[in-house]
Amino acid sequence: MSTPFPFTAVVGQEDLRLALLLNAVSPAVGGVLVRGEKGTAKSTAVRALSALLPEVAVVPGCRFSCDPAAPDPSCPDGPHEAGSGGMRPSRMVELPVGASEDRLVGALDIERALAEGVKAFEPGLLADAHRGILYVDEVNLLHDHLVDLLLDAAAMGASYVEREGVSVRHASKFLLVGTMNPEEGELRPQLLDRFGLTVEVAASREPDLRVEVVRRRLAYDDDPAGFAARWADEESAVRQRIVAARELLPSVRLGDGALRQIAATCAAFEVDGMRADIVMARTATALAAWAGRTDVLAEDVRQAALLALPHRRRRNPFDAPGLDEDKLDETLEEFSGEGDEDPDPDGPGGGGGQPPSSDGPQADGDSGAQPEAGDGGEPQASGAGSGEQSAARASEPFRTKVLSVPGLGDGAAGRRSRARTEHGRTTGARRPQGALTKLHLAATVQAAAPHQRARGRTGRGLVVRRDDLRQATREGREGNLVLFVVDASGSMAARQRMSAVKGAVLSLLLDAYQRRDKVGLVTFRGSAAEVALPPTSSVDAAATRLETLPTGGRTPLAAGLLRAHEVLRVERLRDPARRALVVVVTDGRATGGPEPVALAGRAARLFAADGVASVVVDCESGPVRLGLAGQLAGELDGTAVTLDELRADSIAGLVKDVQRRAA
Repeated sequence: MSTPFPFTAVVGQEDLRLALLLNAVSPAVGGVLVRGEKGTAKSTAVRALSALLPEVAVVPGCRFSCDPAAPDPSCPDGPHEAGSGGMRPSRMVELPVGASEDRLVGALDIERALAEGVKAFEPGLLADAHRGILYVDEVNLLHDHLVDLLLDAAAMGASYVEREGVSVRHASKFLLVGTMNPEEGELRPQLLDRFGLTVEVAASREPDLRVEVVRRRLAYDDDPAGFAARWADEESAVRQRIVAARELLPSVRLGDGALRQIAATCAAFEVDGMRADIVMARTATALAAWAGRTDVLAEDVRQAALLALPHRRRRNPFDAPGLDEDKLDETLEEFSGEGDEDPDPDGPGGGGGQPPSSDGPQADGDSGAQPEAGDGGEPQASGAGSGEQSAARASEPFRTKVLSVPGLGDGAAGRRSRARTEHGRTTGARRPQGALTKLHLAATVQAAAPHQRARGRTGRGLVVRRDDLRQATREGREGNLVLFVVDASGSMAARQRMSAVKGAVLSLLLDAYQRRDKVGLVTFRGSAAEVALPPTSSVDAAATRLETLPTGGRTPLAAGLLRAHEVLRVERLRDPARRALVVVVTDGRATGGPEPVALAGRAARLFAADGVASVVVDCESGPVRLGLAGQLAGELDGTAVTLDELRADSIAGLVKDVQRRAA
């Protein structure tokens, strides 16, 4: 077994360490979501926490970690009699992003259940994590059906496994800890709210701290056991402090004054529901216990707000998490009770108390606020509107209808186009390929029925063999790649027109977030095209790039289409099952180079040859219209819509009904 990096040896990251320690003191706080750029010790700190947790008492031989003082009466390994048990270290169970449903909740032997009536159950990760930590790295990339199972278990404290009327239930209460890089997309609101606390982490810009990080990491890699031994005293001190804080926790008094501050703070920041109030109360109590006090002070409430509220203030995926500290201090002062102390910006226990700042480094880097590489920020040489224009703000986004790609796909689970999936309505049956996951009962019985006499059936039970089992085939929804190809040339630079176009694209981005799509953004202007955003699940990164998109110069339409075609080619190699919808936003004009219109037409026919679903948003304006966007749509074998039709029902209805012409 490898030696984990010591928790106390982690350099900096005070908020992260405090949030983890508070959950160690009081698991009722509800877990931690760690957001931040890659390489910031997120996973290292989480994995190191398990070594600090006290041992737990368990019933000997129970695979579900039942507490001997109060065993679960419905435990599949039970019933257990209350009494003394053994001790084991606290577990930290890691849930891989690509795990199957059976790996998470456990597997039931359907063959034995049907033939023998025996509930042969193999526990999953939810059973292993009971009374411990369930850690999900890259939690924002977790498949929707696994997220649903996590939500159910977190809400009920139990896991249910059901297969064709045969069910198993076991307790599953765990501390949920997740890490994520916001560049790769945001969490579903329901799962986001399940995390009690959130912290934003970033690498220090102080050279001395960075040097110390490297020094400790190299020392650990050279001799993990020796490095851990040098930090053993610090680890033991923190472990003892956790035990002492746990013992003190029931004695901590949460007075009416602190409760009023908590309620007033949640109301002032307009958080949804009451979970935030409860989490803040538990966090403030844990902070007092961690500091060795029996009274909750205003500084505890302040620190609790900084940890519990930022992720609950998001109203849409384009909002950055954060908290206005001035407003927080004003609220706490207004509702301060008699005997409360002034808020301490450093917080107790060395917690740091600095919330994620909306002005600090963003997940997708600072480049989103500047012209992309290749733009140069220089005026273009010629053409209509040859000088680069400042970026126009997008108009107010609107709700769109369902966007879909024709046909039946096999892509990743999502909420957009029809697809063959593991979840959805049953459409047929087939022989299982590998482990059976979804039994088609009628087809299984039909396959077994003709062989009952030959198998010597004598009783009422059906004699079922493995060859009789049938897997249900199901149809659900998949996520797609929505690739925007946006004309940013001088002919598109009219501010009102570009504002409307950005508003429509922003609306489609919001819809893509809700339907679990990947999105990409290709822009073209001047003499070249560039990938402003490679295909990603982070629609907020796409919105940032769109908002700051500069315009000006000629219209290299062919270059934009060829670059988009190359993006799709590479993405098909990475994710061959994910189908694409290409949205070209242009007036159809093509300038620069020999025969630019003909060249654009040849580039467009590449999409038609590949069968890519597409739509052209016609941005041409003025009394005389050339209809070039319509011609481009014909070359793409797609559909065109004029800029005047960029209203909610017209644009959404158009993309909803995208149809390719018959070959």
